[in-house]
Amino acid sequence: MENILEQRIKDEILIFDGAMGTEIYKRDFFVNTSFDSLNLSAPNVIKEIHASYVDAGADVLTTNTFAANRYNLSKFGLEDKIEDIINAAVTIAREAADKDTLIAGSVGPIEAHSAMKPQEIINILAEQVAFLEKAGVDFIMFETIPSVKDANFAFLAANAAGKLPYILSLSIDRTGESAKGESLKKMLSCLKQDGRQPTAVGLNCCVGPEGILTPFETLLSLTELPVIVQPNAGVPKQVGGRMIYMASPEYLTTYAVRFVNMGVAGIGGCCGTGPKHINEIAKSIKRVAVVGKRSVVTEVQDKTLLKESVTTGKKSKLGAKIANGEWIATIEIVPPKGFDLSATIAKAKQCADVGIDAINIPDGPRASSRISPLVTSLKIEELAGIETVLHFCCRDRNLIGMQSDLLGCAAAGVKNLLFITGDPPKLGQYPNASAVFDADAIGMVKVQEQLNCGIDLGGNPIGDPTSALIGVGADPNAIDMKRELIKTRDKVESGAEFIITQPVFAVEPLLKFLDEIAYLNIPVFAGIWPLASYRNAEFMKNEVPGVVVPDSIMKRMEKADTKEAQREEGIIIAKEAIAAIRDRIQGIQVSAPFGNVSTAIAVIQ
Repeated sequence: MENILEQRIKDEILIFDGAMGTEIYKRDFFVNTSFDSLNLSAPNVIKEIHASYVDAGADVLTTNTFAANRYNLSKFGLEDKIEDIINAAVTIAREAADKDTLIAGSVGPIEAHSAMKPQEIINILAEQVAFLEKAGVDFIMFETIPSVKDANFAFLAANAAGKLPYILSLSIDRTGESAKGESLKKMLSCLKQDGRQPTAVGLNCCVGPEGILTPFETLLSLTELPVIVQPNAGVPKQVGGRMIYMASPEYLTTYAVRFVNMGVAGIGGCCGTGPKHINEIAKSIKRVAVVGKRSVVTEVQDKTLLKESVTTGKKSKLGAKIANGEWIATIEIVPPKGFDLSATIAKAKQCADVGIDAINIPDGPRASSRISPLVTSLKIEELAGIETVLHFCCRDRNLIGMQSDLLGCAAAGVKNLLFITGDPPKLGQYPNASAVFDADAIGMVKVQEQLNCGIDLGGNPIGDPTSALIGVGADPNAIDMKRELIKTRDKVESGAEFIITQPVFAVEPLLKFLDEIAYLNIPVFAGIWPLASYRNAEFMKNEVPGVVVPDSIMKRMEKADTKEAQREEGIIIAKEAIAAIRDRIQGIQVSAPFGNVSTAIAVIQ
């Protein structure tokens, strides 16, 4: 049987739906009702909920069958209706779904362990699974698995009942343990048995997005299977006699972006989450999730139209130094939020006077709105006499606009470009702004490489080819290192000529990363961030994705008893990092913390 779930996970990050139970409860069906029986008695209500999740952007609908097993239905005298309830549930979900929507058959745990024999529990679950498979779901979703025993029951039921792919989704607390104090490692021990393995594993329910973050990181280290995350909307509070979940869609989306950056395969919501939560998640990450798997440029059919691209050493002064194997030092200066560039240009002149090779110009870092980085680059090169490396973010413009800007860079003489995907708007001060993400960094490298051969993204000749020097970012601290290495390889194969890493504090991960990509034979510049204060160190450690600040460095920064002493310690730490990695890299990008280029220059000198 074709594993459609496996294929979809390979191609994209799937958006799962949110809660069913709390949505039913909102419609005045209370807990003395069998929610599963509403598939027969109130099908339009269930269809409305499913449809709202499809409209919100969900790729996966989970059937209203969480407790549709013989044991639970017997409490309502409905055990003989089990097949009818499941058939109706799958039919309703299919009617609400789009043509590409996957239907997951929901299977919850059975709570009466002490009163039932293990084989009896397995048989009950296997019966439910068999009915779901017969009804036509795409895969089985064992949800909210609360213990080692329940995980084993689900595994055995999946193997006894049919051939559909399945997911085991565990319920744990913020420490990564079950309600019985069992570790995630023990809860996965069932997978050591012979039998069909799950297509993915997951975490759902029990805790909110913040509480599930650390267990998610642990789970990634324990398995090579794709991981699905469906947190609750925080911890519920009692308001007017009802339990209300307080986590807003925006809050949940902030963590969803972190899960994506860490390597999640699918994300949705559990108790307390609704269509608004799923809609915010989908708007922020869905398009980012698929672009890496599709081509953004039209393949050129007539290869004679392709012109030979300029070699690295002839593209710019920076390119010449890269080609000659020279040591390179650059400083990052963030453009201002207003339009007055005088202070920025003065800082760039200060860098030029001491021999810095180039100024890095970020493009809306952390989804902030600042003066055009292209205009900033032009003014710096014109008035400060130093080359720039323009960061080119894929978040804010569609493909047509981005190609126009790339041609504009060529016309204006901005020659060094660093392609980045960019932070979603929800991370910044303008959370309601639309995220475009027609392409990711890999896609835009392909676009620029094709422009460098004289062809646009639609396969049309542009006349003289552009000659941009192509750079990309990399994260040596990525949680999902396998994914990061694949992305880095794809960037290089698409045309990247140099790499700038995320800020490096712990040098060991960078050295290991360099070993892994040595076969790519590409120059690497290490990102260096001189910590300005202990508070700055706390921010970098806790708030900036892709940055790891070791506890030993935190203690050093805390030990410095004045702000100036902390700044000096930050400079020393940065110098030590450079000394430890200098023979493995070709250069550095030193950030100017809070715009203080004197600190960055002190590190380099």
